[in-house]
Amino acid sequence: MAGTVVFALSGILLACRSRMDPIGMLVLAAVTAVGGGTLRDLVLGVAPVFWIRDPTYLWVILATVLCALVGFHYIHRLNRVVLPVADAFGLALFVIIGANKAMLLGTSGVVAVLMGLFTGVAGGMIRDVLARRVPMVLCREVYATAAIAGGVVFVALASLGAPRLGILLSLVTTLGLRLAAIRWQLALPVLAWVVIEPSPGQSASSRTADADAAAEPADPAAMPADGIDTPLTSSRETATSADVARPKMRVRMVSRSKAARLWPEDEDID
Repeated sequence: MAGTVVFALSGILLACRSRMDPIGMLVLAAVTAVGGGTLRDLVLGVAPVFWIRDPTYLWVILATVLCALVGFHYIHRLNRVVLPVADAFGLALFVIIGANKAMLLGTSGVVAVLMGLFTGVAGGMIRDVLARRVPMVLCREVYATAAIAGGVVFVALASLGAPRLGILLSLVTTLGLRLAAIRWQLALPVLAWVVIEPSPGQSASSRTADADAAAEPADPAAMPADGIDTPLTSSRETATSADVARPKMRVRMVSRSKAARLWPEDEDID
């Protein structure tokens, strides 16, 4: 239930930033808190889903929204310090819950890790899509990576017959990676458009060669009938001006901070 409260609060805060009414706050809180578990149960074929069997989750979400409406000023102040840490703890718990449920149903280890990932991050992705934002999981600090690492640790140790040790080490792994990402703003590298300037020697030699080729007539029969030759200088100048070396655009894997400088988020690619 603690993870449900924390995830619901993150949905409430995003709803307030998006200028939604209380109904919007309730919707974002609900999809963030139970969206991942709902997707997990649907994929695993569990019917009915967990919050239908136990409506307590819905009452907890509703109570969280009501408390947020009354004391939003205090909750908003937790956004920068307490809430990110609590969110990391909730992520670690949800990963273990999802992976453990999949293993109890007899799925393979890979599927169990995926179910842990779905439980931890799918609700936040649905929340961001409803708020018309790029999901945080796809473009910001290490989040899904921490969930995958924690799920792998738990599934591996649980398969070896040490589920309690798996729970402990999975919590440490997910929390450690997530808190480190928050503290030092760690993020995976991204693909970005990088301008590659041609080297001076290479560009000059290529322009000279192209100009010479353009200045030399390809066929003597193509000469003018009156015997007047076209000046070579004009051909060279035309070829040189037409073949000016231009910078090339290439896709490179760079850090997120460098990508933000090279390609702002509001800039489109032609």
